[in-house]
Amino acid sequence: MAIDQDVDLAVIGSGGAAMAAAIAARQAGAQVVLVERGTLGGTCVNVGCVPSKTLLAAAGLRHAAMTNPYTGVALSADGVDLAALVAQKDGLIAGMRQAKYADVADAYGFPVRQGETRFRDRDTVEIDGVPLRAGAYVVATGAVPDVPALPGLDQLQHLTSTTAMELTAVPESLVVIGGGYVGMEQAQLFAHLGADVTVVGRLAPHAEPELTEELCQIFADDGITVVEERADTVRGTGDGATVTTASGRQVSGQRLLVATGRRAQTDGLALEAAGVRTDARGFVVTDDQQRTSNPRIFAAGDVCGAPQYVYVAAAGGRVAALNALGAGGGTEPARVDYTGLPAVVFTRPQLASAGLTEAEALAAGHRCECRVLGLTDVPRALVNRDTRGGVKVVADADSGRVLGVHALGEGAGEMMLAATYAIKARMTVDDVADTWAPYLTMAEGLRIAAGLFRNQMPTSCCA
Repeated sequence: MAIDQDVDLAVIGSGGAAMAAAIAARQAGAQVVLVERGTLGGTCVNVGCVPSKTLLAAAGLRHAAMTNPYTGVALSADGVDLAALVAQKDGLIAGMRQAKYADVADAYGFPVRQGETRFRDRDTVEIDGVPLRAGAYVVATGAVPDVPALPGLDQLQHLTSTTAMELTAVPESLVVIGGGYVGMEQAQLFAHLGADVTVVGRLAPHAEPELTEELCQIFADDGITVVEERADTVRGTGDGATVTTASGRQVSGQRLLVATGRRAQTDGLALEAAGVRTDARGFVVTDDQQRTSNPRIFAAGDVCGAPQYVYVAAAGGRVAALNALGAGGGTEPARVDYTGLPAVVFTRPQLASAGLTEAEALAAGHRCECRVLGLTDVPRALVNRDTRGGVKVVADADSGRVLGVHALGEGAGEMMLAATYAIKARMTVDDVADTWAPYLTMAEGLRIAAGLFRNQMPTSCCA
């Protein structure tokens, strides 16, 4: 550590990217401080992945009881005590925040300082007005729900993905603006808890069309109305809110939830004083080494517009720390490898993907070949009596190499680990078709789908 600096690395934020950066820096022998102005743990554990998925799991159990396909087993789904569910969710969050963040910081030996951080200049930050000089900095302050400039929206109280999970009673009706992964999850969450839900926007706009079409039918079966139009204006009514679409259609609900994307959380940082450039949407601009326009400042995670998954944030945080310290372990700087990146939308059933879509493969110059397998051909789905969904494999037509795997179905997310391995290992569809897959698992659907590239005739269970 240089004489004129207080620490080797200062990490601003305390979520997945920040923790990964601090851990990597400590493993490299650096002196680190992590600074957080709000609640320790960032988005994922506090207001994102953990709370939403635990509430989705609870809502899914209720929905499963209401749609039980087994004639010999009687199940029931009575009313919902949302306040009790939220209290249980908050208990889980508190436990994970302690075990996965506070205790981890103690174990690795880096302090977490509480305070408002801003850059004084290109080399120094202030924490509640007290200067701190570091050899390098990692900005990992995450993102927050973005609110569009819809006429009338500022005149009424609306929910976001954060505040929706703080409700203590299920609304009678709910309008969700936005059909992306947050909008879809929140729509099903409240529909399965008993609310009358309408979604305004295209469902899963970036997913494979064969799967999106079936997902739309699943939403319809769940009683969710989907209006695939753009919201134009919003106005409050005596008993809720009304959204008017671009075509003039009106939909109303007791509550309104806005889920139209997220923006970088950089307010108060004074990045301009540090010479850190942001893009037109406010995200910090970085190169493939996570370096910003100030060579001493790096950024990682949602704040720099990376794919908004906590595992991507963690990978970026590690790369940022290693490059900031010059500790990449070789002559080449560290970089995040996005090959085969998986994603899961925790709808019921799940919508999941790894690698390229068909459109992305074609845009990248591949001569593409695809196969789609319906879940009626997957024995596990038949046993579960739930054959909604399918598996799509995208392959290079010349080499047979697997480029992407996409699935809609119960446990589709679990399938993506094998899919990611196959894509990263540059396996061909024949390789996948000839690889062992345990019978009566959903993951077996990947092997069966790969086999369709050489034989589209019906097969026996394990043939």
